[in-house]
Amino acid sequence: MSVKELLFGKPLKSDEEKTETLSSVSAIPVVGLDALASAAYGPEAALTILLALGNASSGYMIPISVFIIALLAIVALSYRQTIPAYPKGGGSFTVAKENLGLLPGLLAATALCLDYVLNVAVAISAGVAALASAVPQLLPYTLDLCLGILLLLTMLNLRGIRSTGLLLLLPTYLFIGCIGTTIGIGIWKLVAMHGHPIPVQPPPHIPSSIQTASGWLLLRAFASGCTALTGVEAVSNAVPIFKKPSAERANRTLTVIMGILALMLAGIAVLVHTYGISATSPGQRGYQSVLSQMLAAVVGRGPFYYLSISAILAVLLLSADTSFTGFPRVCQLLAQDDFLPAEFAHRGRRLAYSWGILILAILSGLLLILFGGVTDRLIPLFAVGAFSAFTLSQLGMVFHWRKSKKSHATHAMIFNGTGALATGITLAIIAVAKFVEGAWITILLMPLFILLFQKIRKYQEMIERKVEEVSEPLDLTDIPAPIVVVPMKRISRVTGKALREALSLGGEVHAVQIVTEEVNAEDLTQNWRKLVEEPAKRCGQQLPHLEIIQSPYREFFDPLLAYVNKLSKQHPGRPIAVMIPELVEKRWYNFLFRHRATLLKELLLLRCGPEILVVNSPWYLQKRGKAAG
Repeated sequence: MSVKELLFGKPLKSDEEKTETLSSVSAIPVVGLDALASAAYGPEAALTILLALGNASSGYMIPISVFIIALLAIVALSYRQTIPAYPKGGGSFTVAKENLGLLPGLLAATALCLDYVLNVAVAISAGVAALASAVPQLLPYTLDLCLGILLLLTMLNLRGIRSTGLLLLLPTYLFIGCIGTTIGIGIWKLVAMHGHPIPVQPPPHIPSSIQTASGWLLLRAFASGCTALTGVEAVSNAVPIFKKPSAERANRTLTVIMGILALMLAGIAVLVHTYGISATSPGQRGYQSVLSQMLAAVVGRGPFYYLSISAILAVLLLSADTSFTGFPRVCQLLAQDDFLPAEFAHRGRRLAYSWGILILAILSGLLLILFGGVTDRLIPLFAVGAFSAFTLSQLGMVFHWRKSKKSHATHAMIFNGTGALATGITLAIIAVAKFVEGAWITILLMPLFILLFQKIRKYQEMIERKVEEVSEPLDLTDIPAPIVVVPMKRISRVTGKALREALSLGGEVHAVQIVTEEVNAEDLTQNWRKLVEEPAKRCGQQLPHLEIIQSPYREFFDPLLAYVNKLSKQHPGRPIAVMIPELVEKRWYNFLFRHRATLLKELLLLRCGPEILVVNSPWYLQKRGKAAG
């Protein structure tokens, strides 16, 4: 097995796609981990906003959570109608494009893409925060850990959906079990001790505050807490990855995921209120995550605590996998409509959309670097994209049901309309509440991305017009032989092979040597007649011309390009082929020695005319000193 196969797995054939589909049990970690993991940072985001209230902040978690869970139920039930209506996936982009028009569809796609990028950054940084909470010595290395984990996740996702799903299975269900057990024990203690349980390990002391809870502060806390809903879209985007009947399995999976998430959010809110748990300042010494405080208060810092923290860490880190599933699929749909390069629509060796995965990793990495890997700094950017997609999807479904003749269409339209209204109001709250804190960046980026998509499509349409298919037979009359130019430093096996190939084309051959004072160049005129001209005469070949060009400014590329362009002007309509001798060794480090030839090819394509042809003449260096052309 090669190193490549060890890291990324063996290639899969196109007809092996069915082996990559998932059951509901294995799909929950792949498409639901984002939503489930948001229970770890959604409540904390809300409590962080309420820090100004001191120890009174925990008292507001239950009412805030009630509104968040109600909104979650509306969105989840709305998507249960979207999935059977659009069983091929695509989520908000497909629904908005087909029912509201192209521009709303692009807005939905942009919102989804930004949401997925932000989810990767938030999930990884939240996971590292959980690790730093358990091991405070790691806090100074937050960014380094974030980038290292991002690299590992990228490599994992390039292996394909099924491999990723199997890896996610254990940490996902361990996380659900640990948090569920903690909530169960906490509720039991709450009931058994008549509403006043004694914490095994009290949360950090938070001083009281004279500040009162204004409506604006509570709206901001609600807006931050709504990040708990950001994974709902993933199931509708990824319907094709389910085993058949895919729509039914997807709906069942969505229901289970949303049910578990609602129970966790409700349980966390109750325990936060019961034990008086408040957020601590992110990124500061003494920081403890809300879940860490809750676990310590309910069960103490024993083996179960560390098992649970490990599960939380694993889930937070791996929840980014939901974006690695959704983002490439949205990019694939955009590429099919020419809004992205065609490479985004092509599946890689493991039937994964490799280009989308790599671009997602790059963009998320840049975000982590920009914000220093601290989750709280990324939260304000997060929910705008998600709720924009929710709103456009629900609004698109309203128009879908208006056109439908099904018996339940009116009821479904009212339900989706209610969902659109609820998510639209929430979007407005988030945009206003988080605008100054960073939401303006997302709001600014969305139209810029739409403009970028439109520019890409116009560019591809322009290319398609100019390279339209040929419907007439090829004109093969009066084809002139090319003039071949061979750049060379000296006569060697490499350049000798290139000269042989140039002479085989049957046209004029110009060997060009660029001489500079800093390079010990061989004087080709001394041996040219003996080594080149005489063998050519004996074989009846046209004699190659030798051109020595002095370069007083010590440049190689400019004099050569000038010579090629001069030949092209002297022989209009005749192709000029530049034969580039190139030493090749089949090793990973080969690119280090081929940069000069690669740069020359690019310059010839960009700075010379359409008559210029670029021809490679590789000469392979083999093991143990042997060589072969």
